[in-house]
Parts: sequence; C-alpha cells; structure tokens
Amino acid sequence: MDFDYWRKQPADKAIFPDIEWDKPEQKALAGKLLIIGGNAHGFAAVAQAHKDAVSAGIGECKVALPDSLKKNISSLDCVFVPTNISGGISKDGLPALKAAAAWADTVLYIGDAGRNSETAIVYEQLLQAFPDKQNIVTRDAADLVKSSWPELLQNPKVTLILTLAQLQKLFQSVYYPKTILFSMQLTNLAESLHKFTITYQAALVVFHNNQMVVAQGGEVTSTPWEDAMMIWRGTVAARAATYITHHPGKVLQAITTSLIK
Repeated sequence: MDFDYWRKQPADKAIFPDIEWDKPEQKALAGKLLIIGGNAHGFAAVAQAHKDAVSAGIGECKVALPDSLKKNISSLDCVFVPTNISGGISKDGLPALKAAAAWADTVLYIGDAGRNSETAIVYEQLLQAFPDKQNIVTRDAADLVKSSWPELLQNPKVTLILTLAQLQKLFQSVYYPKTILFSMQLTNLAESLHKFTITYQAALVVFHNNQMVVAQGGEVTSTPWEDAMMIWRGTVAARAATYITHHPGKVLQAITTSLIK
C-alpha cells in the first residue's frame, strides 16, 4: 500500500539528490557545529561524533566537555566546563556553554552525559536559551531533557533521534492517544509519526525493523539500515547534524540524505 506522505529511500540512492549536490564545497561556508556531551567517566560518543561530522563535511566543529576530562583530550577543539561531583557538566558551566552555542550554527547533544539532575537542568536551560539554533538531541541526552519534551516538540528547529522505547515515552509525555509498540509494523509506525508530526513541529528520527524512519511536518521517509551500532555510537546523529547545518531549511530532506551510505 502506498501513502502520499511516506517516501521510501533505497540504501544507496538519495531521493533528495539536490541535498548532496548543494553541499558547500568551501569549508568557510560549511557551517559551525558544537557537540556537547561526555562525563568524567567517558567521552567516546563525543569523539566519534566529532570524527563523523568532520568526515561528513562540517566546516568547523567544537566539542564541549567536563573539565575533568582535560588530561584525556589533546586532539579536539574543546570547550572545557566545570564538572559536578557526579562527573557531569555542572551549572557553573552554563555561561561557557552559552558562549559556545552562540558561536555555532547547530548544537548536537550527543549523550554520554551521565544520569545527573544538575546536568539535565543545564541542558534544558541551554535549549531554552537558543530556540532559533538547530538543536539535535539523542541517546541519553534525550532522556535527560524529557521534562522539556512538550516544549521541544513545538520547535521545528529541534530534531530528536530516539530509540523506539524513547519514542514510546515521548508520545506518553504529551498524552498522545496512540501507543508505540515494539511489535508494530513499519506501516503503522509511519502512520503514527505522520499524524504526530502534523500536530508537533520537531523532527523525529527512530530505528525500527531495520529501517531509519524520519518524520517532520506530516512527511515520513524510511531508509534500510543494518548497523544499529552506528546509531548508538552517535554516527547517525553527527551526520544528521552536519547535513542539517548545510541545509537548515530542509531538515527532513537533509537527515534522510545523510543516511545514504
């Protein structure tokens, strides 16, 4: 069955070829990305996202990390901010994060942030301070800001890259009258996302049944996807953030194209 709101992209052929053709060739025009994440016990996703964003063609990329990691980092362009006793970013780091976010075109909250309420407040306040930036939130960073989900969903410049379990909780957070099930068919998921994103403006990306599904403004795309680890490591989010930076007015098309291998 065909649906006019749902476009299916092959794994190796872009359905929005102009996104790749219009990719900035000069580094100075390729945008600025800030990646926020990490805690005292790890920063693997931050480092991987930086590598993937540079590989995808971002112009400039900085990472913001807790200053407890200073001794472990030497090769990245870093903004180090105060660490709280749990190893996450503390509220004292908010001014430095705001300065870094003001510099960037796009802010990627990549995760590895730890389960810390203080860091959650910092993330939420930073998202509130820059509603006009392109903001991409994924992995455990999405869980940290779940109390802000209803507000984030109203912003067309927010992209949430989620697991199906997180999507289930997202629907519940706004009392949406549709249940997301792990057993649901891809057709049912596409229909649910179609209807949900007519009501809510944020872009949503979710992995289900070996497909990456993207939805915004009632439009849905799906792309075959085999390597779930690329999602959990942050590669998918970093590539999406880069393509969104290049094409901020075409978020769904940019994310979908970023999934071509």
